[in-house]
Amino acid sequence: MSQNPFYVYALKDPRQKPAKTFYIGKGTGNRAWEHQSQVDDSEKGKVIQAIHEAGLSVLHTVISDDLSEAQALKIEAELIAGFGIRSQGGLLTNRVRPNPEKVIKRVRVNIPDGCYEKAQMGINLLKSAIMELAKANPEGIKNSDAAKYLGLQSDYGGGSKDYLSYSLLGILMKEGRLKRNEKKRHIASTE
Repeated sequence: MSQNPFYVYALKDPRQKPAKTFYIGKGTGNRAWEHQSQVDDSEKGKVIQAIHEAGLSVLHTVISDDLSEAQALKIEAELIAGFGIRSQGGLLTNRVRPNPEKVIKRVRVNIPDGCYEKAQMGINLLKSAIMELAKANPEGIKNSDAAKYLGLQSDYGGGSKDYLSYSLLGILMKEGRLKRNEKKRHIASTE
């Protein structure tokens, strides 16, 4: 087995000639093929459903393999930025996309293509790690646990301010994936 199990893939629509890429992803094992067996309500799912209704199958292309997860994330983010998201005039049905409308006009920050996507993918990995930690500890975890055991502690400015882990716990609570109990511990939701 490969030392680096990750790969980056494209899903293509065979109804068009040449077949057009409509989704870019990264994964291991059978990830690229799971989309067809688990069709959902997303824009990507609707394209897959339409391809099936036309009596065809989604085309899968492995763009790059033998990658570490970090390498796969970087390539995936660059390709998403390059192809663009449909809601912004691009080709892809991916959900992760930059949101320039939220950038305040008077702020003059150059946001390179792919930057936002990389940040969102990184957040998703961090949220996944926190959820694993919470599920492994049914009695709940504290912010300090997430910060300490997942290497998210900060000593910026000489103080121990674990704002990153607080932010991530807050996002997970807002998403309904974590609940806070009376002992101020975060517990994985069973829903």
